[in-house]
Amino acid sequence: MSRTKGKKETSSSKVSVADRQAKVGGSAAASTENIGQVPWRSKIPIWPEWNEAEINLEKWDSAKTEEGKPTRGSNTNVHTAPPFFENPDGKVPLPAVLKVHSWKRPTEFITKTPTVVENHSTFDLLSFNDHLMRSELMRWIISEIYILWTHCTSASPDQSSWKPWEHIYSLCKVTNGHVPLYNSYGKYVVKLYWMGCWRKVTVDDSMPFDEGNKLLLPASTCSSELWPMLLSKALIKLANTNALTEMSGEVGEFTFIPALTGWVPEISPIKSTGLGKVWDFLRDAILTFSYPDESGAESRPPTAASSVGKDSSLSKTNSQSQECEKRKGLPDIVVCAGFYPFMTQKQSSEFRQMANCSEVLRQYGLSLMYSHAVLLSRTRDCPLEPPPKPAPVPRWKLIRPRKEIVISVEPQKLAVSKPHQFIEVSSLFLHFRIKSSPLPEMERRQGQSAQRRCSYEAPLVPISESEEAGCRDGPKLDAPQRTSSGSNNTDKTEVSAEDRKKDIDDMNDRVKSAKELPQTPQEPPVKPTLNETWVELKDFPKCFQNLIVFRKPENYPHKFQKCHVKSSVLPKAFTQSESCAVASPECLEVSGIHYLCVDSLQASQIFISFSALLLWADSAESTKETSCTSAILVVQPYSWRTLQCQLPLLTIKTPCTKAAKLNLPPGRHVLCIHTSAALGYSIQLFSETPFIIGDEDNLMSQITKDSLHFTTLATSILTALSKVVASFSDAVEGPAARRALLQTHCPQNISNAVNKWEHSKVFNSAVRHMFSEALGRKLTADEQLALLALTMDLSVFTDERLSHTCPENWKDRNPTAEEERAAAVIQAGVRGHLTRKIFKAAKPGTPENSRASHLLSDMWPKVEAGAEKLAALLLRSIIENSGKDAKLYPHQNDEWADVAFADYSSQIPDTKTTFLVFREVFFVSKEILLVPKVSPCLPSCVLHVINNDTGEELDRVFNRVVPHVYQPNLLGYTFLAEAESSAANTSWRMRLIGSNDSLPRPANEKSLKFAQTDCKDYYIPNSHNIICRHSVQVTADALSTIRIETSKADVLIRLSILDHEKEVLSRTGRGCVLIPVFLFLANVDEAVPKQRQEDDTVKSLSSGAEPPTETASHKYVVQAEVLYKSWVLDESQLAFANTLQELEKSDLRVNPPTEPSPAESPKSATPKGKDVKMKKRGSKTQEQPNVDPSKAHWLLYVVTDQAESISIKKDTERRDEIKALKKAWETAEPGRAAKALQARLKFLEKFKQQKSAEEIENKDPAALSPSDQALSPSPCQYVPMDYTPFIRQEKEVPALYSAQMEELQMRQRLEKIQSYRLVRENILEQRREREINREKLKKRQVDMYENMQEKLWASRGKWLDVHNVCQAADKDEQEKQALEAEPSATQQPVKPAKNSAKKK
Repeated sequence: MSRTKGKKETSSSKVSVADRQAKVGGSAAASTENIGQVPWRSKIPIWPEWNEAEINLEKWDSAKTEEGKPTRGSNTNVHTAPPFFENPDGKVPLPAVLKVHSWKRPTEFITKTPTVVENHSTFDLLSFNDHLMRSELMRWIISEIYILWTHCTSASPDQSSWKPWEHIYSLCKVTNGHVPLYNSYGKYVVKLYWMGCWRKVTVDDSMPFDEGNKLLLPASTCSSELWPMLLSKALIKLANTNALTEMSGEVGEFTFIPALTGWVPEISPIKSTGLGKVWDFLRDAILTFSYPDESGAESRPPTAASSVGKDSSLSKTNSQSQECEKRKGLPDIVVCAGFYPFMTQKQSSEFRQMANCSEVLRQYGLSLMYSHAVLLSRTRDCPLEPPPKPAPVPRWKLIRPRKEIVISVEPQKLAVSKPHQFIEVSSLFLHFRIKSSPLPEMERRQGQSAQRRCSYEAPLVPISESEEAGCRDGPKLDAPQRTSSGSNNTDKTEVSAEDRKKDIDDMNDRVKSAKELPQTPQEPPVKPTLNETWVELKDFPKCFQNLIVFRKPENYPHKFQKCHVKSSVLPKAFTQSESCAVASPECLEVSGIHYLCVDSLQASQIFISFSALLLWADSAESTKETSCTSAILVVQPYSWRTLQCQLPLLTIKTPCTKAAKLNLPPGRHVLCIHTSAALGYSIQLFSETPFIIGDEDNLMSQITKDSLHFTTLATSILTALSKVVASFSDAVEGPAARRALLQTHCPQNISNAVNKWEHSKVFNSAVRHMFSEALGRKLTADEQLALLALTMDLSVFTDERLSHTCPENWKDRNPTAEEERAAAVIQAGVRGHLTRKIFKAAKPGTPENSRASHLLSDMWPKVEAGAEKLAALLLRSIIENSGKDAKLYPHQNDEWADVAFADYSSQIPDTKTTFLVFREVFFVSKEILLVPKVSPCLPSCVLHVINNDTGEELDRVFNRVVPHVYQPNLLGYTFLAEAESSAANTSWRMRLIGSNDSLPRPANEKSLKFAQTDCKDYYIPNSHNIICRHSVQVTADALSTIRIETSKADVLIRLSILDHEKEVLSRTGRGCVLIPVFLFLANVDEAVPKQRQEDDTVKSLSSGAEPPTETASHKYVVQAEVLYKSWVLDESQLAFANTLQELEKSDLRVNPPTEPSPAESPKSATPKGKDVKMKKRGSKTQEQPNVDPSKAHWLLYVVTDQAESISIKKDTERRDEIKALKKAWETAEPGRAAKALQARLKFLEKFKQQKSAEEIENKDPAALSPSDQALSPSPCQYVPMDYTPFIRQEKEVPALYSAQMEELQMRQRLEKIQSYRLVRENILEQRREREINREKLKKRQVDMYENMQEKLWASRGKWLDVHNVCQAADKDEQEKQALEAEPSATQQPVKPAKNSAKKK
């Protein structure tokens, strides 16, 4: 009795939360933070990772006490409030539908002593939380907690392996089955899984209340329990990191089960087109309903909720029946389904879909207004009730059973049985409704007149969705019966007055029952159970939009996890580890690339989970974060052999956490995973198939190995060959072993006997090559004979032994007919002899066979010693010599992922002294597909590849060299890398990725040191548009790289190398031009002393002979030009250039004038620098003058590996010639330059006087004043000027232009015209021929397609004929079956009459 009384007192004390809150007077400050109104920003770094040692040392009370306030352990007054813990993240925002008015501590609204956990066996989060069910977020939190509890209790019904309050820690240590205690300070720690690891989330115990003093967090029926509120606060914190949009509602794709368990949510849309795949998946993933076995197998009675929708008369029968399930053990996955509420922002085209969804949901007891997650527990492919057992038939009737014949007038239709496909849905909100919501609508309808409703409203009274969901009696027995009955009723459009009166009375009864409903107290359920109902498969996509599968990564043997977060949201003491990388806060977004390799003989499944962090700290990136609504992960095939991007295999786009399944066929696959998020991401992979994931360096070392398909096939071939060797002398097992070997090494698609024979020849040759490699020498004659007998190869002697070289005296002689016949007879005899020897050696029991078997037994141990290497050699030799048949092997599909690579690294020189990073010549020994790749340590590095034989540079795409098939050549290929700026003395690496192991080799094993020569000067415009011109003196062959830059970036430049004024090589560019490689050749007679050359020249000139000609002399000039006048100077730059040009002109004079005064000269620093540069131009190590960057200037770089053999200086040959000529004139006639200058000045003065006299003469004398007339000079005579010096004379003696000369020129002109006409006619004739050929090609293509179409129609007609014949046969068979059924129907009712007559 005492226990009963205590239970009654406890139940009576469990009043509603609203009643408890009404008794409390105090309230905290109001708050209006809601989700969707104010963007949430945390004030602290992201939650730290879970550490049990830190939790055990956690301080649960206030560290310091304020002055005037007692400590936690002292006696305090009732009205004195102790210090409370404040959440460092701030107040937790709630959804917009839950208006927060105040925040209270547990002591303010709980009358008893608060506890974290009161009931350790069960809980109820539905009874006292009706006011929270308006929030989608609260419904998902409560429903997922119930789903997880149901799943865990199904494994162990007595005790659950998971308890929600075990995530909370307060005043306790980290142990199994710990119980958190109430903390008056208000500090609690919650353990949740987020961003790839378990994290420590700290919360306080301040609870939100609305204006009606109702708690806005889930509460249990136990009046003093706090764990639902604390756990919900922590879960809401995690949900606030989800970037929501107007269309995603309050939850979006966020789920709470992963935060409580660490499982991975795989979310996939449910579509009506893929119902077959969904049904097959559910049949394998969850339990299956079945009837109980007669042997007494495990069974359980169906629950009351599972029989929802049945008739009351059937419920009694079903309560007595039992069901048995084929338990496959507890599934490793939890399968749920979700549907989402109606959004007003959706398009009008989706309204019909929403209406259909709402209607179907109501039929099964659910409501679209209360969206939540439901648990899929079982599938059913049979009726709920087992079919009745047939009546026992006497054994004597089974001896000769008669066919039943049904006689009927109408033709009998074959009954098509409809498959039973149902899914059991477990939901917390089945037939749920909010009690207070439908009352205003019902009262409004009740006040209306019945007559008015009958005359104006529709025949059926509209009922609100929430009212119908709460007041209906449930669906019928099965959905098909329900839909069929509904369709029949819709055909009747007329409604009688009695039906309308019944509808009105029924409506009034519902209103009265709804009013009386809140007054009836409801007792909380004993256990948190989910209600169940069966949903038909065809209605499943109408009810639910997403299928959510929670998988457990710990159950998979192969796992990988990586996290990448910005440093701005991490704590300062955080250290980077292998599992978590740190990104710079300056980057726009956190992105990463991961390479994945999967090699398997079977189809593989890899599950990829992607978690994104888009919203966090109140920092500078908050403006970007609000605009970013989702992160993205893309998985696509990748190959280092090509730059072309493949189509993605998988794309995950989510604002929170989402997983997807990647299905891969058998074979080797290399995939590239691109990830991108605003603040950070976490990626997790798990699978039952082994995989390798990492960066490029870690992955490529694994890809260089042979694929699993290749090694398996090679091992199987070698194993089959070993069986043939072992059974070589066995007459019984030998042929079977040979057939097995043929099936192993020969592709299955080769069915032709000729192709098999050719392939066998290739295989036999590969076997001999493998034995030769295993022995390390050539095979002897006996060993070759043993191998020929082993492989039964009869064609090898024709290829090897009889193909001798021809004697010297027979090379230029044709054999006679008799000689050819004799040779054929000899060849036939030799071949027959050798063939007989092979057959004798292959025949068991002969002496030759025993000798061959002994030799094979001696050779085979050496093969087994290197079995793995020799098996790969055997298969690779078969593939190389098979030609087109090699593509028939299954591992050839993995060839695009097979690569070989070699790294070449060096120290980066200081780019302040040289722009060249790397230059080396590589030689290719075998044709190979090659892709060079530069390490990413130099972002501005550009790689150039030049074919030294042709001088052409390979194409580049986005500064990356495209894959190219490199052919062996004479001079090799030059690989050159240039960089704008880099850190000196850092390592640089170039990786050559090839399709096979025959990678190029460098010409020099050691890295070369380069010497750079710089030339810079100001740009002076000229008529030839030449920027600079420098001569190159070479004493030995030097490989050089030349580059020029201009101060203006958009100048079009052509950089040329001239040899004897003939262009050898040129490159064009904009702002910067590079000639990667050029070989300056030295002169052949460069080693001859200069004095000796001068003496020889003098002797030759004195004797009247011509000077010796240099057969291989070179005169190189590096010249840069401006194209299309693209370098335009402004006024200040042009004035500065004119000044420099005047200075250069003054240098050409023999006696230059005195320097201008400082007022007349330009900037003093520039001309002085110019003079210094001109004086020191010849020295190699001179210091270049500083150039004013504001003026137009250029820079020329020449880099070579032999600094002593090359010298570069400005080309002053023309200037020196002019100076030498003037100097010679001055030497021959001293004072000539001064006289010429005086004569020129005198001429100019005379010309000025003549011009002034002409101007005076043109004026009117009357207009002149007397003073002007007196000053005007007398007119002077004009002196005629001699123009003969300006007339060009081609001949010494002038020739008269005669008729003969005119005729000659006319003849030459006509010849040119005639040659042009001939060329034009030839070109036109070629064009006509090409056009005719093009027309013929078009006609052939049209004819070919017409023939193809005719063949297609002919084959289609044959197929249609066969199809019609089959249809006719099927029709005849159906008619025969119908005719056979009619006699049985007519004979069946007559049978009892005959029996009765016999009895009489």
